[in-house]
Amino acid sequence: MNMKYTKLGSTDLDVSRVCLGTMTWGDQNTEAEGHEQIDYALDQGVNFIDTAELYSVPPKEETYTATETIIGTWMAKNQNRRKDFVLASKIAGRGLPWIRGGSEITGETVRLAVDGSLKRLQTDYIDLYQLHWPNRVNPHWGQHWAGMADVTGLKKDEYVDGLLDILKALGDAVKAGKIRHIGVSNDTPWGIAKYLELAKEHDLPRMVSVQHEYNFLHQKDDPYVTETCTIENLAYLPWSPLAGGALSGKYLNGARPEGSRWTMEQRNGIFRDTPDVEACMQGFVRIAKEHDLDPAQMALAWCNQKPFVTSTIIGATSIEQLKSDIAAFDIVLSSEVLEKLDKLYRQYPIPF
Repeated sequence: MNMKYTKLGSTDLDVSRVCLGTMTWGDQNTEAEGHEQIDYALDQGVNFIDTAELYSVPPKEETYTATETIIGTWMAKNQNRRKDFVLASKIAGRGLPWIRGGSEITGETVRLAVDGSLKRLQTDYIDLYQLHWPNRVNPHWGQHWAGMADVTGLKKDEYVDGLLDILKALGDAVKAGKIRHIGVSNDTPWGIAKYLELAKEHDLPRMVSVQHEYNFLHQKDDPYVTETCTIENLAYLPWSPLAGGALSGKYLNGARPEGSRWTMEQRNGIFRDTPDVEACMQGFVRIAKEHDLDPAQMALAWCNQKPFVTSTIIGATSIEQLKSDIAAFDIVLSSEVLEKLDKLYRQYPIPF
């Protein structure tokens, strides 16, 4: 594996183009399997690991914090390797009653969440600490269709005060050495820009990264969020590059492999199981076969070749999947393949 690295936004950290996602650990994966994935990824040159207090997923009260705990037990056995990788985690937003009573993100909940994550992760610091989703209604998880996110009732001053309270708490954590850098996840260009503005105005830590859903089936960030990231030197970190496994082709013609994501109960249901998604997946798999490519690897290589992408967050439920996913980052798609994919997408823009 010829791993490549990129600066994490405006920081001095070099991160691998592959980021090891961990959200299945503690539910679909055991502790031993999580440890095995960390060992393999590090051996392949991956130096970026992403988690969250919310995980594992789909989110459930009984598995809340399980993933961070698994990473922590690996850390306890490998204390000399902490310096070998960049560790990212996130504070959960409002809405889940078993996480601080479903409360919004505030300065106080930031303080509680940071300390909780540090304890579970068994580390003295987190390299990148992210806000998992904003307090206001946000156009993610299928809520991106017109009219779904009502933005007309926002009280700007009240909301900005809340952002500043959060940013000050994050600043305190940076000063205390508990976190090194901060980022957002599942936000909008306005939210991202407002955090940057407040940081400059109040001499507080600057956001360095944006972690959003991005894959061939879901390209709504390009160019609106990606423009903000490029101009402001923010790392762009796509999650779900395989569209929940859809781009592997395993759900074609109604197939539902045992243990796959689309067989599990989800908060919003399997809202991405639509005729347009099926048609687009059929075309995607056909193009892969025409060029002797594995569809999942083609999806990851496509994501990696986007000029605004810093590091793509992958996830696997088996070591075989992990090996295949990491190997995909050595693949360079030809202009012919890219042109065919572009034509396909124009037939099914944002199918989910």
